[in-house]
Amino acid sequence: MEKLKKRWGISSNIQIILIIIVFAINGSFATWVAKPITASIGLSPYSIHPLFYWVIRIFLIFPIYQATLPITGFVFGQFKFFWNFEKKFLTRLGLGFLFKTK
Repeated sequence: MEKLKKRWGISSNIQIILIIIVFAINGSFATWVAKPITASIGLSPYSIHPLFYWVIRIFLIFPIYQATLPITGFVFGQFKFFWNFEKKFLTRLGLGFLFKTK
């Protein structure tokens, strides 16, 4: 636990538990939201090849997950951690220009 606290820059075990809970809830939420969206545009594993359906669904889940992660973190009092996490992650994807301030 100490290595994880040092790596994440947090100070207590409660924060680790809250962070893990946020990741779990947000992942479930993103998949839950993606299902009716794919249904509303007429996609199902029966209407198109299941492989294509799941690829589309995963590409839909990804932005939902990224957008809602800081919000869910805020609800659990861990906004600072998740905002920094998002900035670091999006910078690695080449979207760091979104966070540059002059």
